[in-house]
Amino acid sequence: MMRAFVTFVLFAACLPAETPSEIARQLDEIGRVATVMVDGDAAKRIVTKRALESFRKVDPKDPWVASDNFDVNHEPYIQVKKTLIRLSKLASFPCDVNLWSPVEGMPGRIQIVIRNVHEMSQFWSWGVLHQDTPPRLKAVLETGKRVTVTDRPDMISVLAPVYDSLGDVVAVAEAVAQEKPNPRENVK
Repeated sequence: MMRAFVTFVLFAACLPAETPSEIARQLDEIGRVATVMVDGDAAKRIVTKRALESFRKVDPKDPWVASDNFDVNHEPYIQVKKTLIRLSKLASFPCDVNLWSPVEGMPGRIQIVIRNVHEMSQFWSWGVLHQDTPPRLKAVLETGKRVTVTDRPDMISVLAPVYDSLGDVVAVAEAVAQEKPNPRENVK
């Protein structure tokens, strides 16, 4: 009897609890709240000047020099990260809320400044410090409008603008979830 119960519980845990449209609805609500809750002034202060300077250096003997020298100003980083974690708790399913910021002094480049517990994103590739700004992220930075993205199979993201105190869009919050969570995805 106990074995059947455990099997049922494990099977039920793998079933999606929500439909894709419900996941998208909840992520959109998280994005809406993120726009008013994430402090854009703090977000702009996260990456240190030293880290920004190392982005521009290319050392053929050490291709990882920028990654090795990436650091943050702890106070704004922790403040924004806590807000993003709290936002992810609004979902009734596993969800991450990440922070994307344009790279200062490098037009057209963007970086994922904060990733969260499940390390989900439709735009970030492991090990990439900064990248060309994907069109969807660029659209949010330019228009200030939320966008729902379903480009990757079984993944839904809502991109939401983050404003500073002057009313400028300075970053993008990505609320992201999988349609069918895979608890073994990152297990090797």
